[in-house]
Amino acid sequence: MSEKNDYQSTHQKRNSDHEWPSWYSALRNFRRPSTIKAAWQLTNTLLPYGCLWLIMIWLIHEGYPYWLTLMLSFIASLFLVRIFILFHDCVHGSLFPLQRVNTFFGHALGLLVFTPFDDWRLSHLRHHASYADLDARGFGDIWTMTRTEFEKASRTHQIAYRIYRNPLILLGMGAIFSFVLRFRLPGRMSKRKARASVVFTNLFIVLLVMAAVQTIGLRTFILIQLPVIWFAGIMGIWLFYVQHQFQGVYWARRQEWDALRAAMEGSSFYKLPAVLRWLTASIGYHHVHHLSPRIPNYQLKQCHDSVPELKNKPPLTIRKSLSGIRLKLWDEERKELIGFP
Repeated sequence: MSEKNDYQSTHQKRNSDHEWPSWYSALRNFRRPSTIKAAWQLTNTLLPYGCLWLIMIWLIHEGYPYWLTLMLSFIASLFLVRIFILFHDCVHGSLFPLQRVNTFFGHALGLLVFTPFDDWRLSHLRHHASYADLDARGFGDIWTMTRTEFEKASRTHQIAYRIYRNPLILLGMGAIFSFVLRFRLPGRMSKRKARASVVFTNLFIVLLVMAAVQTIGLRTFILIQLPVIWFAGIMGIWLFYVQHQFQGVYWARRQEWDALRAAMEGSSFYKLPAVLRWLTASIGYHHVHHLSPRIPNYQLKQCHDSVPELKNKPPLTIRKSLSGIRLKLWDEERKELIGFP
Protein backbone atom coordinates (compact mmCIF):
# COMPACT_ATOMS: atom_id res chain seq x y z
CA MET A 1 0.00 0.00 0.00
CA SER A 2 1.35 3.47 -0.85
CA GLU A 3 2.10 5.97 1.90
CA LYS A 4 -0.70 8.24 0.70
CA ASN A 5 -3.28 5.45 0.73
CA ASP A 6 -2.02 4.29 4.12
CA TYR A 7 -2.79 7.66 5.71
CA GLN A 8 -6.13 7.88 3.91
CA SER A 9 -7.17 4.43 5.08
CA THR A 10 -6.10 5.25 8.65
CA HIS A 11 -8.24 8.38 8.63
CA GLN A 12 -11.16 6.56 7.02
CA LYS A 13 -10.91 3.71 9.55
CA ARG A 14 -10.95 6.11 12.49
CA ASN A 15 -13.99 7.82 11.02
CA SER A 16 -15.76 4.56 10.18
CA ASP A 17 -15.30 3.37 13.77
CA HIS A 18 -17.32 6.35 14.91
CA GLU A 19 -21.11 6.34 14.97
CA TRP A 20 -22.06 9.45 13.03
CA PRO A 21 -25.32 11.35 13.63
CA SER A 22 -28.11 11.11 11.06
CA TRP A 23 -27.47 14.60 9.68
CA TYR A 24 -23.93 13.65 8.64
CA SER A 25 -25.22 11.87 5.51
CA ALA A 26 -26.50 15.24 4.20
CA LEU A 27 -22.88 16.29 3.61
CA ARG A 28 -22.62 13.83 0.72
CA ASN A 29 -24.85 16.08 -1.37
CA PHE A 30 -22.06 18.69 -1.49
CA ARG A 31 -19.13 16.46 -2.47
CA ARG A 32 -19.67 16.64 -6.22
CA PRO A 33 -17.00 18.87 -7.84
CA SER A 34 -17.85 21.06 -10.83
CA THR A 35 -15.43 21.53 -13.72
CA ILE A 36 -17.07 24.85 -14.64
CA LYS A 37 -16.81 26.26 -11.10
CA ALA A 38 -13.24 25.03 -10.71
CA ALA A 39 -12.18 26.49 -14.07
CA TRP A 40 -13.79 29.82 -13.19
CA GLN A 41 -12.00 29.88 -9.85
CA LEU A 42 -8.66 29.33 -11.57
CA THR A 43 -9.45 32.09 -14.07
CA ASN A 44 -10.61 34.71 -11.58
CA THR A 45 -7.57 33.98 -9.38
CA LEU A 46 -4.64 33.44 -11.74
CA LEU A 47 -5.55 36.20 -14.20
CA PRO A 48 -5.57 39.08 -11.67
CA TYR A 49 -2.50 37.61 -9.95
CA GLY A 50 -0.61 37.64 -13.27
CA CYS A 51 -1.80 41.17 -14.07
CA LEU A 52 -0.58 42.42 -10.68
CA TRP A 53 2.83 40.94 -11.42
CA LEU A 54 2.98 42.76 -14.77
CA ILE A 55 2.02 46.07 -13.17
CA MET A 56 4.63 45.67 -10.42
CA ILE A 57 7.32 44.87 -12.98
CA TRP A 58 6.36 48.01 -14.91
CA LEU A 59 6.40 50.17 -11.76
CA ILE A 60 9.91 49.07 -10.84
CA HIS A 61 11.30 49.42 -14.36
CA GLU A 62 9.77 52.88 -14.71
CA GLY A 63 11.30 54.01 -11.45
CA TYR A 64 8.14 54.61 -9.44
CA PRO A 65 8.43 54.68 -5.62
CA TYR A 66 8.84 51.19 -4.20
CA TRP A 67 5.98 51.66 -1.72
CA LEU A 68 3.58 51.45 -4.68
CA THR A 69 4.99 48.04 -5.54
CA LEU A 70 4.72 46.97 -1.89
CA MET A 71 1.06 47.97 -1.83
CA LEU A 72 0.35 45.89 -4.92
CA SER A 73 2.48 43.03 -3.56
CA PHE A 74 0.17 42.87 -0.54
CA ILE A 75 -2.88 42.64 -2.82
CA ALA A 76 -1.09 40.01 -4.91
CA SER A 77 -0.33 38.05 -1.73
CA LEU A 78 -4.07 37.82 -1.02
CA PHE A 79 -4.52 36.15 -4.39
CA LEU A 80 -1.56 33.88 -3.62
CA VAL A 81 -3.35 32.76 -0.44
CA ARG A 82 -6.36 31.90 -2.60
CA ILE A 83 -4.06 30.02 -5.02
CA PHE A 84 -2.74 27.98 -2.10
CA ILE A 85 -6.24 27.02 -1.01
CA LEU A 86 -7.10 25.92 -4.56
CA PHE A 87 -3.88 23.90 -4.42
CA HIS A 88 -5.15 22.49 -1.10
CA ASP A 89 -8.38 21.39 -2.78
CA CYS A 90 -6.36 19.58 -5.44
CA VAL A 91 -4.53 17.76 -2.62
CA HIS A 92 -7.90 16.41 -1.45
CA GLY A 93 -8.99 15.66 -5.02
CA SER A 94 -11.99 17.93 -4.58
CA LEU A 95 -11.44 20.86 -6.96
CA PHE A 96 -12.16 18.97 -10.21
CA PRO A 97 -14.21 15.79 -10.77
CA LEU A 98 -11.26 13.91 -12.31
CA GLN A 99 -8.33 12.94 -10.12
CA ARG A 100 -5.75 13.33 -12.90
CA VAL A 101 -6.92 16.92 -13.46
CA ASN A 102 -6.60 17.63 -9.72
CA THR A 103 -3.10 16.16 -9.79
CA PHE A 104 -2.07 18.25 -12.81
CA PHE A 105 -3.29 21.53 -11.36
CA GLY A 106 -2.04 20.56 -7.92
CA HIS A 107 1.49 20.35 -9.29
CA ALA A 108 1.05 23.55 -11.32
CA LEU A 109 -0.37 25.60 -8.45
CA GLY A 110 2.22 24.12 -6.11
CA LEU A 111 4.94 25.68 -8.23
CA LEU A 112 3.40 29.14 -7.79
CA VAL A 113 3.36 28.77 -4.00
CA PHE A 114 6.80 27.06 -3.90
CA THR A 115 5.24 23.96 -2.33
CA PRO A 116 5.90 20.41 -3.62
CA PHE A 117 2.53 18.78 -4.30
CA ASP A 118 3.17 15.13 -3.35
CA ASP A 119 5.31 15.90 -0.32
CA TRP A 120 2.84 18.42 1.11
CA ARG A 121 -0.06 16.09 0.36
CA LEU A 122 1.42 13.38 2.57
CA SER A 123 1.99 15.85 5.40
CA HIS A 124 -1.52 17.24 5.07
CA LEU A 125 -3.13 13.80 5.00
CA ARG A 126 -1.25 13.01 8.21
CA HIS A 127 -2.74 16.18 9.64
CA HIS A 128 -6.27 15.07 8.78
CA ALA A 129 -5.65 11.66 10.29
CA SER A 130 -4.20 12.99 13.54
CA TYR A 131 -5.47 16.50 14.32
CA ALA A 132 -6.78 17.00 17.88
CA ASP A 133 -4.98 13.77 18.87
CA LEU A 134 -2.46 14.54 21.62
CA ASP A 135 -0.63 11.29 20.91
CA ALA A 136 -0.13 12.09 17.22
CA ARG A 137 1.17 15.65 17.19
CA GLY A 138 3.89 16.89 14.87
CA PHE A 139 2.46 16.30 11.41
CA GLY A 140 1.39 19.40 9.53
CA ASP A 141 0.42 21.31 12.65
CA ILE A 142 1.63 24.05 14.99
CA TRP A 143 4.08 22.71 17.58
CA THR A 144 1.99 22.45 20.77
CA MET A 145 3.23 21.16 24.11
CA THR A 146 1.12 20.20 27.08
CA ARG A 147 1.63 22.11 30.32
CA THR A 148 3.13 19.02 31.96
CA GLU A 149 5.55 18.48 29.07
CA PHE A 150 6.63 22.12 29.24
CA GLU A 151 7.18 22.08 33.01
CA LYS A 152 9.25 18.87 32.78
CA ALA A 153 11.28 20.04 29.77
CA SER A 154 14.83 21.31 30.06
CA ARG A 155 15.45 25.04 30.24
CA THR A 156 16.88 24.97 26.72
CA HIS A 157 13.78 23.20 25.40
CA GLN A 158 11.50 25.68 27.14
CA ILE A 159 13.37 28.63 25.65
CA ALA A 160 13.22 27.09 22.17
CA TYR A 161 9.48 26.57 22.52
CA ARG A 162 8.94 30.12 23.76
CA ILE A 163 10.89 31.47 20.79
CA TYR A 164 8.92 29.30 18.37
CA ARG A 165 5.56 30.43 19.79
CA ASN A 166 6.53 34.10 19.69
CA PRO A 167 4.25 35.75 17.08
CA LEU A 168 7.19 37.52 15.40
CA ILE A 169 8.91 34.16 14.87
CA LEU A 170 5.86 31.95 14.27
CA LEU A 171 4.21 34.31 11.78
CA GLY A 172 6.99 36.63 10.60
CA MET A 173 10.06 34.43 10.26
CA GLY A 174 7.93 31.30 9.95
CA ALA A 175 6.49 32.52 6.65
CA ILE A 176 9.92 32.90 5.08
CA PHE A 177 11.27 29.73 6.68
CA SER A 178 8.38 27.53 5.54
CA PHE A 179 7.92 28.63 1.93
CA VAL A 180 11.46 29.68 1.05
CA LEU A 181 13.51 27.14 3.04
CA ARG A 182 11.46 24.38 4.73
CA PHE A 183 9.70 23.12 1.61
CA ARG A 184 13.02 22.81 -0.21
CA LEU A 185 13.60 19.58 1.73
CA PRO A 186 11.33 16.52 1.93
CA GLY A 187 9.35 15.91 5.09
CA ARG A 188 9.92 13.16 7.62
CA MET A 189 9.41 9.65 6.27
CA SER A 190 8.78 10.94 2.75
CA LYS A 191 9.19 8.27 0.10
CA ARG A 192 10.38 8.33 -3.49
CA LYS A 193 7.38 10.07 -5.10
CA ALA A 194 7.25 12.78 -2.44
CA ARG A 195 11.00 13.38 -2.64
CA ALA A 196 10.75 13.61 -6.42
CA SER A 197 8.10 16.34 -6.11
CA VAL A 198 10.49 18.33 -3.89
CA VAL A 199 13.27 18.03 -6.48
CA PHE A 200 10.87 18.99 -9.28
CA THR A 201 9.66 22.07 -7.39
CA ASN A 202 13.22 23.14 -6.53
CA LEU A 203 14.26 22.73 -10.16
CA PHE A 204 11.35 24.91 -11.25
CA ILE A 205 12.39 27.63 -8.79
CA VAL A 206 15.95 27.56 -10.17
CA LEU A 207 14.63 27.81 -13.74
CA LEU A 208 12.27 30.61 -12.69
CA VAL A 209 15.13 32.60 -11.20
CA MET A 210 17.26 32.03 -14.30
CA ALA A 211 14.39 33.17 -16.54
CA ALA A 212 13.93 36.26 -14.35
CA VAL A 213 17.61 37.13 -14.66
CA GLN A 214 17.32 37.00 -18.47
CA THR A 215 14.06 38.97 -18.67
CA ILE A 216 12.95 41.27 -15.85
CA GLY A 217 16.21 41.13 -13.88
CA LEU A 218 17.04 39.40 -10.58
CA ARG A 219 16.58 42.60 -8.54
CA THR A 220 13.07 43.14 -9.89
CA PHE A 221 12.15 39.50 -9.28
CA ILE A 222 13.32 39.60 -5.64
CA LEU A 223 11.66 42.98 -4.95
CA ILE A 224 8.33 41.47 -6.04
CA GLN A 225 8.49 37.77 -5.17
CA LEU A 226 9.90 38.12 -1.67
CA PRO A 227 7.22 40.45 -0.22
CA VAL A 228 4.44 38.61 -2.06
CA ILE A 229 5.36 35.20 -0.65
CA TRP A 230 6.17 36.70 2.76
CA PHE A 231 2.81 38.48 3.14
CA ALA A 232 0.99 35.41 1.83
CA GLY A 233 2.94 33.15 4.18
CA ILE A 234 2.06 35.26 7.21
CA MET A 235 -1.63 35.16 6.33
CA GLY A 236 -1.51 31.46 5.51
CA ILE A 237 0.16 30.53 8.79
CA TRP A 238 -2.31 32.70 10.70
CA LEU A 239 -5.24 30.99 9.02
CA PHE A 240 -3.82 27.59 9.86
CA TYR A 241 -3.12 28.73 13.44
CA VAL A 242 -6.67 29.90 14.20
CA GLN A 243 -8.17 26.79 12.60
CA HIS A 244 -6.92 24.64 15.49
CA GLN A 245 -5.64 27.05 18.17
CA PHE A 246 -8.51 28.91 19.82
CA GLN A 247 -10.32 29.14 23.13
CA GLY A 248 -12.59 26.13 23.61
CA VAL A 249 -10.76 23.87 21.15
CA TYR A 250 -10.95 20.10 21.58
CA TRP A 251 -7.89 17.87 22.09
CA ALA A 252 -7.81 14.34 23.49
CA ARG A 253 -5.58 11.35 24.00
CA ARG A 254 -5.86 8.64 21.36
CA GLN A 255 -8.03 6.29 23.40
CA GLU A 256 -10.53 9.09 24.03
CA TRP A 257 -10.31 10.75 20.61
CA ASP A 258 -13.73 11.27 19.01
CA ALA A 259 -14.00 11.98 15.27
CA LEU A 260 -17.12 14.11 15.48
CA ARG A 261 -15.81 16.24 18.35
CA ALA A 262 -12.45 16.58 16.63
CA ALA A 263 -14.14 18.07 13.55
CA MET A 264 -16.82 20.15 15.26
CA GLU A 265 -14.84 21.31 18.30
CA GLY A 266 -11.23 20.77 17.21
CA SER A 267 -11.63 22.98 14.13
CA SER A 268 -12.86 26.56 14.08
CA PHE A 269 -15.55 28.32 12.10
CA TYR A 270 -13.61 31.46 11.21
CA LYS A 271 -16.30 33.94 10.19
CA LEU A 272 -14.76 36.41 7.76
CA PRO A 273 -16.19 39.35 5.78
CA ALA A 274 -17.38 38.42 2.28
CA VAL A 275 -14.27 39.76 0.51
CA LEU A 276 -11.88 37.88 2.81
CA ARG A 277 -14.06 34.78 2.61
CA TRP A 278 -13.68 34.88 -1.20
CA LEU A 279 -9.93 35.51 -1.05
CA THR A 280 -9.51 32.59 1.37
CA ALA A 281 -11.82 30.33 -0.67
CA SER A 282 -14.15 29.73 2.30
CA ILE A 283 -11.46 27.86 4.26
CA GLY A 284 -12.92 29.51 7.38
CA TYR A 285 -15.62 26.83 7.33
CA HIS A 286 -12.94 24.55 8.63
CA HIS A 287 -15.18 22.40 10.78
CA VAL A 288 -17.13 21.49 7.64
CA HIS A 289 -13.90 20.76 5.78
CA HIS A 290 -12.69 18.37 8.48
CA LEU A 291 -16.06 16.64 8.63
CA SER A 292 -15.83 15.97 4.89
CA PRO A 293 -12.53 16.90 3.15
CA ARG A 294 -13.95 15.96 -0.26
CA ILE A 295 -16.33 18.93 -0.28
CA PRO A 296 -14.93 21.56 -2.71
CA ASN A 297 -14.21 25.00 -1.30
CA TYR A 298 -16.99 26.48 -3.45
CA GLN A 299 -19.54 24.20 -1.73
CA LEU A 300 -18.49 24.73 1.89
CA LYS A 301 -20.67 27.77 2.62
CA GLN A 302 -23.73 26.23 0.97
CA CYS A 303 -23.19 23.03 2.95
CA HIS A 304 -22.84 25.00 6.19
CA ASP A 305 -25.97 27.02 5.51
CA SER A 306 -28.01 23.95 4.51
CA VAL A 307 -27.30 21.73 7.51
CA PRO A 308 -28.73 23.27 10.73
CA GLU A 309 -26.38 21.31 13.00
CA LEU A 310 -23.34 22.90 11.35
CA LYS A 311 -24.67 26.38 12.07
CA ASN A 312 -24.86 25.60 15.79
CA LYS A 313 -21.10 25.98 16.08
CA PRO A 314 -20.19 29.42 17.51
CA PRO A 315 -18.21 31.47 14.97
CA LEU A 316 -14.72 32.76 15.62
CA THR A 317 -14.56 36.41 14.58
CA ILE A 318 -11.39 38.27 13.61
CA ARG A 319 -11.51 40.20 16.88
CA LYS A 320 -11.91 37.05 18.99
CA SER A 321 -9.22 35.22 17.04
CA LEU A 322 -6.56 37.80 17.98
CA SER A 323 -6.70 36.69 21.62
CA GLY A 324 -5.72 33.20 20.48
CA ILE A 325 -2.11 34.27 20.00
CA ARG A 326 -1.63 34.17 23.79
CA LEU A 327 -2.58 30.47 23.92
CA LYS A 328 0.60 28.42 24.15
CA LEU A 329 0.07 25.15 26.04
CA TRP A 330 -2.58 22.45 26.40
CA ASP A 331 -3.62 21.90 30.00
CA GLU A 332 -4.79 18.28 30.21
CA GLU A 333 -6.42 18.75 33.61
CA ARG A 334 -8.49 21.76 32.55
CA LYS A 335 -8.80 20.49 28.97
CA GLU A 336 -8.08 23.86 27.42
CA LEU A 337 -5.32 25.91 25.83
CA ILE A 338 -3.62 28.29 28.24
CA GLY A 339 -0.84 30.87 28.24
CA PHE A 340 2.64 30.28 29.63
CA PRO A 341 2.70 29.76 33.44
